[in-house]
Amino acid sequence: MSPDGDIIDCVLLHHQPAFDHPQLKGQKPLDPPERPSGNNPNGMAAEDFQLWSMSGESCSKGTIPIRRTTEQDLLRASSVRRFGRKPRRRVRRDSTGNGHEHAVGYVSGDQYYGAKASINVWAPRVSNQYEFSLSQLWVISGSFGDDLNTIEAGWQVSPELYGDNYPRFFTYWTTDAYQATGCYNLLCSGFVQTNNRIAIGAAISPTSSYNGGQFDISLLVWKDPKHGNWWLEFGSGILVGYWPSFLFTHLRDHASMVQFGGEIVNSRQGGFHTSTEMGSGHFAGEGFGKASYFRNLQVVDWDNNLIPLANLRVLADHPNCYGIQGGINRVWGNYFYYGGPGRNVRCP
Repeated sequence: MSPDGDIIDCVLLHHQPAFDHPQLKGQKPLDPPERPSGNNPNGMAAEDFQLWSMSGESCSKGTIPIRRTTEQDLLRASSVRRFGRKPRRRVRRDSTGNGHEHAVGYVSGDQYYGAKASINVWAPRVSNQYEFSLSQLWVISGSFGDDLNTIEAGWQVSPELYGDNYPRFFTYWTTDAYQATGCYNLLCSGFVQTNNRIAIGAAISPTSSYNGGQFDISLLVWKDPKHGNWWLEFGSGILVGYWPSFLFTHLRDHASMVQFGGEIVNSRQGGFHTSTEMGSGHFAGEGFGKASYFRNLQVVDWDNNLIPLANLRVLADHPNCYGIQGGINRVWGNYFYYGGPGRNVRCP
């Protein structure tokens, strides 16, 4: 039992949901892959960055921690079939459909084999149960039609999914633009977890405070050159697990776009823009200690090297509600500040 009310089960590695997949049945998790060169872990996070493990709890070797899905979790979902899925989007990722709003930095026009960033963690206010606020990286391939493939990781506040307002470490994947495939965390067979100390979906602690201490997590997603699976690394070299390449169509080969940033849902309750916050809930212009940031943005090239971004572009689809400002310097490399309060005088 975790201080945040979660129940964490230690599940045998080969009994995790991924191994219900017909192509994984009877197999065992793969050994660690070759890491990209130029990977200098610089995240602040230690392994005990989650509330459940701070009380000294851990899972033994050969098992993995899985956050238990409760009856209450299922009852909050719009339907049991849609539980753990992002709402369907029949729209381009960079436009707004279903009330999704973004402030993102992205690169496209090349072949990408991974992405890395350090992401500032906050606990933004989410106005109602059917909205969320997240900060993540997306590794994307395919068109923005029905064949969109994505791999996603970051932190999210989602009262519908978790029943509270803690920021939680999450993963996501889809191969058909969020329609029938894919899910969050380990809520369907797909992602194979190999780590016995990190619970995907568990709360992250500490979080950053306005004008106070800043906390960030470093995430790296990359394609193993040998087997072609997409691996996730957290912090200083902590392997979390992998997405098997057979889950995907376009991503079996490489990504055509990498995106970093924030996303919220605006349900316009009462006819007004939501006051759900993105990032710290403050605009990019306020800078360090006040606005949320992504720093040390990198991509992985065809030869498994981490390299700086060639042409980072930034886009906020509702800049009066949530903004973004990019920059580059010696210590933070490519970075940006992003976010905002949502509803305000200029965002009615």
